[in-house]
Amino acid sequence: MQRMGIHPDHFTFSSVLHACATLAALEEGKCMHEGIIRHGLLSDIFVRNGLVNMYAKCGSLEDARNVFDEMLERDVVSWSSMIAGYAQNGHFEEALKLFKQMQWTGVKPNSVTFSSVLSACANLVALEHGREVHEDTIRSGFQSDIFAANALIDMYAKCLSIDDARKVFDRIPEKDVVSWNSMIAGYGQTGDIVESLKLFQEMPFRDQVSWNLMITGYLQNGHVSEALDLFKIMPEQNVVTWNAIITGYSQSGDHDEALKVFRQMQLTDAKPNSITFASVLSACSNLAAFQRGREVHENIIRHGFQFDLLVESSLVDMYAKCGSIKDSHKAFDKMPQKNLVSWNALIVGCAMHGCGKEAIQRFQQMQHSGVKPDHVTFIGVLSACCHAGLVDDGWEYFDRMSQVYDVRPTVEHYGCMVDLLGRAGRLDEAKDFIENMPIKPNAFVWSALLGACRIHSNIELGEWAALRLFEADPNNPGHYVLLSNIYALAGRWHDKQKLREKMKEKTVKKTPGQSWIDVNNKVYSFTVGDKSNPQTEEIYLKLDILYGQMKEIGYVPDANFVLHDVEEEQKEHILFYHSEKLAIAFGLINTSHGTSIQIVKNLRVCGDCHSATKFISKIAMREIVVRDANRFHHFRDGICSCGDYW
Repeated sequence: MQRMGIHPDHFTFSSVLHACATLAALEEGKCMHEGIIRHGLLSDIFVRNGLVNMYAKCGSLEDARNVFDEMLERDVVSWSSMIAGYAQNGHFEEALKLFKQMQWTGVKPNSVTFSSVLSACANLVALEHGREVHEDTIRSGFQSDIFAANALIDMYAKCLSIDDARKVFDRIPEKDVVSWNSMIAGYGQTGDIVESLKLFQEMPFRDQVSWNLMITGYLQNGHVSEALDLFKIMPEQNVVTWNAIITGYSQSGDHDEALKVFRQMQLTDAKPNSITFASVLSACSNLAAFQRGREVHENIIRHGFQFDLLVESSLVDMYAKCGSIKDSHKAFDKMPQKNLVSWNALIVGCAMHGCGKEAIQRFQQMQHSGVKPDHVTFIGVLSACCHAGLVDDGWEYFDRMSQVYDVRPTVEHYGCMVDLLGRAGRLDEAKDFIENMPIKPNAFVWSALLGACRIHSNIELGEWAALRLFEADPNNPGHYVLLSNIYALAGRWHDKQKLREKMKEKTVKKTPGQSWIDVNNKVYSFTVGDKSNPQTEEIYLKLDILYGQMKEIGYVPDANFVLHDVEEEQKEHILFYHSEKLAIAFGLINTSHGTSIQIVKNLRVCGDCHSATKFISKIAMREIVVRDANRFHHFRDGICSCGDYW
């Protein structure tokens, strides 16, 4: 057009800006902005509105606001475009503020304005504010507008006011598919899956979203089999459907099944997106399935998602949780852009691996990058200091988080400090710290102190902490087990028996120890003394051989970690068939020499298993990585990465 000498007018630019907005083509949109200035059309309100909309849709809110603020004249489209931009980009409070300003100017809102403002209320769970906007829609004559009504249903549902949502729904004279879908989603969110299904069956017509919402509702409420039944009979599955099934399995704890569904998806025409890969990587993380995580990474590259920020951050997290902090650092360093989630994933990963100095170095790099830390960042930094025994550094960052970064410490941060002081043996200081906390200590704080008392065999302080812990969280079996361990280590079997009787009275059951290992893309689980594995005979024979070899080079079983009042010989027998030892033996049998063995344990690894694994790593000449409830342990050549500080 330009080559032919035809000059664009306001209509031309408005159309092209709309195309740029639709495609999120920011650079092309900026070129249009320059062309508009050259052609002297910047004063045209339609062109200005197009610019605001384009910048907002492209996520460049600062540019959108600059254009908006420079407008001498604004109509409802101008205000609605800017408000929608804030709402669509997660700046919900700004959207509400701008709506107030719009009302003060006397410009009448339209259905687009109300939809955006109600979306902001929904995401902020601002029910009362949403009610006020509802009244505004009535005063403005939009109570029967389908767009405003659908937005009201969504707002009330997300604010868990499902009865109000239903009232709006019932008053719509001609409901569209969005109305039905919004109501189905609302019932699913509030757990009323029966009413959700009833509406689904009553719908005069269903689209792909309807089926996906019903499946998601089933999964969110734990009805996996019903979701799968619906999945099988629906007319067509798209990527959203597959994502719902994968995420549903993962959220219900069946991560292995989530990975199986992903493999099934790959056999169809559905193309995975960033949500798919983030969900699958999360499943790999929870299983510590390193090899499968690598395969997913290769898949990500093949599909061109290696530079997607969500996927990149998920890779950083996956590698850290699968035991390879080195690969986590590599994935992070390859990221062209990093956000708060990326930095937090790496810093928390360093903490899990006991890499205190590395966590602090990454935190300093984060500061230089201009990304502002949040409460999660400081939980990672303080945990890293805790696992590495960096007490002075921990104190420094605890003080700086509020004084320098304006991050108010939460009870989790105080708990980290108690854990830090307690692990370092500074139990009296930890007790004083708790007594001077400005907020009420919770179970996490008391559990940290009780755990430290267990490590340092301080029975008196342990009983003091346990009394308060049982008041704060009376039904958690782990707390009783901690005190039981302290009594057992001190040989106070009578007190231990009394505690066990108390647990029976309260019907509190101890969580059994369980370990998992992923071999050839299959997860195997073990409990103490487990004989359910088909290779049980080989596993026990392997352990018996290792037991003899270990004793020859200095291993002495630590019977203090058997929490039963039995003979010493029986204690040794119980010790050597703990779940992680069985998993390690299985891994040695079924993996090639020289490969790393990865184990996940649901509880904190006991002292004897920690000692035994050091010996096994030396004898077998293998790296053994154990992820327990607290952190990672990397065993190599008879040494653990934690330096026996955990």
